[in-house]
Amino acid sequence: MALLDRGGHPEPFVSAYVLGPERRRRLLEYDPRRPEPSSPIAVELECLRGIIPALTLQAATNRSRRIGMGADRVLIEWGIIDETAYLRRLAMQLGIRLIAPQEDDWSRCLSSPSRYAQAATLGIFRIQRDNGVRFVVASRCLSARMLSELATARPELVAQFELATTDDFNRFLTERAGDALARQAAENLSQCWPELSAASRAETWWQQFRRSAIILGIAGAVSIPSLFGEVIWTAVLTTAFLAFAGFRFLGGFVPRSPEPKRRYQPDAELPIYTVMIALYREATSVAPLLQAIDDLDYPREKLDVILVTEADDDMTRQAIARLQPMPHVQVLTVPAIGPQTKPKALNYALPFARGSYVAVFDAEDRPEPGQLRAALDAFDHHGQRIACVQASLCIDNASESLLSRMFAAEYAGQFDVLLPGLSALHLPLPLGGSSNHFRTHVLRDVGGWDAYNVTEDADLGIRLARFGYRCTTFSSTTYEEAPVRFSAWLRQRSRWMKGWMQTSGVHLRRPWRLRRDVGTAKSLGVVLIAGGNVLTALAYPLLLVEIALFMVQAGVMGSAADLRQDMLMPLHLAAISAGYLSTIVIGLMGLARRGQMRHAWILLLAPLYWGVLSIAAWRALWQLLREPHRWEKTQHAVSRRSKAMRTELGRNNNRRSHR
Repeated sequence: MALLDRGGHPEPFVSAYVLGPERRRRLLEYDPRRPEPSSPIAVELECLRGIIPALTLQAATNRSRRIGMGADRVLIEWGIIDETAYLRRLAMQLGIRLIAPQEDDWSRCLSSPSRYAQAATLGIFRIQRDNGVRFVVASRCLSARMLSELATARPELVAQFELATTDDFNRFLTERAGDALARQAAENLSQCWPELSAASRAETWWQQFRRSAIILGIAGAVSIPSLFGEVIWTAVLTTAFLAFAGFRFLGGFVPRSPEPKRRYQPDAELPIYTVMIALYREATSVAPLLQAIDDLDYPREKLDVILVTEADDDMTRQAIARLQPMPHVQVLTVPAIGPQTKPKALNYALPFARGSYVAVFDAEDRPEPGQLRAALDAFDHHGQRIACVQASLCIDNASESLLSRMFAAEYAGQFDVLLPGLSALHLPLPLGGSSNHFRTHVLRDVGGWDAYNVTEDADLGIRLARFGYRCTTFSSTTYEEAPVRFSAWLRQRSRWMKGWMQTSGVHLRRPWRLRRDVGTAKSLGVVLIAGGNVLTALAYPLLLVEIALFMVQAGVMGSAADLRQDMLMPLHLAAISAGYLSTIVIGLMGLARRGQMRHAWILLLAPLYWGVLSIAAWRALWQLLREPHRWEKTQHAVSRRSKAMRTELGRNNNRRSHR
């Protein structure tokens, strides 16, 4: 229980240290010493009369009515009382048991394996006791209020319930059903819609053979002109380059509707919002991440933060434990079943999500404080067919290296120019891996993420379109870190390229079904989105070699006139020029909208950047053949910006601890 002053209010030090600046502001906003209309104390707080001063109980009651949540959650979030102490008092008041389910209770649980995910979502499961069946209820939202009201209206029924803290409830489910939940996280999509999954297990031996043959065939067709004849080979690649560049220009220059004026949403109208972050070997990123989440402008009582860790990552869990996160933060550990990928981790956490909406962030992200409210406004404005809204990603360590500068220009063009344009055209969006906001029920209905696809975000954007939903963008920014070293960049970009190849293979596996699902125009968009990135990256060095051979031949033979008359040379130059031009123009437009034109000179290095993109693409093609589902980890918190953030956070914590 937190320290209280003589009036029963949290001491200023406690408010600053336990609650943080944002919580302190909200607590002061609802100061019980401020005149409030008199109202009875919430029924779920009756068990605390005489334990916590009446003024504090009244303040929690007032706050709960303003935000539409249980007053018990308000007190717990303020740090006045912890969840276990509160539930102990409530259980005594109601005459029911507070339990911490143990291994001995596993055999008593009446939920079948197929119901584990539902139990995690609803926060309730059945258990067999000597005196009959009981319902174990997790302490969430309004559960304490409903049980208290039930005890008054139907006291004979409330005896059928048992209480458990959220941590104990989740721990029991993960220990009892963790393997089943992990298998479901890995295999759900491939079992329900095998044709929409990149899982090799979902393929027959003939399909696996055919996939390998296609990969080798693509490599050969791109690299060996004699397979088709040089003229046909050049025409195909030139057409691909020009179509991809034209598609990017279309997305960049299409007219867009102005952003609607945002509507202020009172806290009482806000839904519960789940924020999920998959962490692996991110011990150094945890403190800045939790600070960024803490800065979000959203009622903490309605915020559900899930940190998902891997079974072999004790260091990250220890780092989280040292920070002692607030009650709305829960930590889940994914069993080592199936591929060790980010989408599997997110699928594992999805049943535990309590929110009507789910946001996904990465370990190094710093979203703008108002992003959750802005996302809700975008959902309201665009209607029920919008399943996902994508915020912009912006690189904030652009000045560290040439790669990070080019990354910044690339992100500015992608998220501030191209994706809004595709949204305006109502085309499927290749979502970014972070700052996507989903309707939770839609996400569950379409099977979640593909655990076997290493660019699960882009795949999910296209799959949502195939199920009849749309994705759009909205004006909010998440700042994140770009790789500053070539080795880290290459691993990340190879994974992205491999994922694009997987996505192309999945959604172009049966083109006629894709056309039936989304229509002709959107099918063409999927071909250009999914296949254009990969094909142009693979073909780029080969076109350069062809141009160089023409030049050398012309120089040796001394026949410049023959060179000008050659029909292939203009096609090669047109393809390369279109690619450069689209990269430079879209990048310049994005940098201008971001106010980062000081980095524009880096786009002069686009020819070199395309070269390293090609290295990543060929590396990805080789990996797709040998280890298609391997997730190459990108190490975060290595830039000077991240180090500065950690240093400043450490200083703030030291100042607090010495108060």
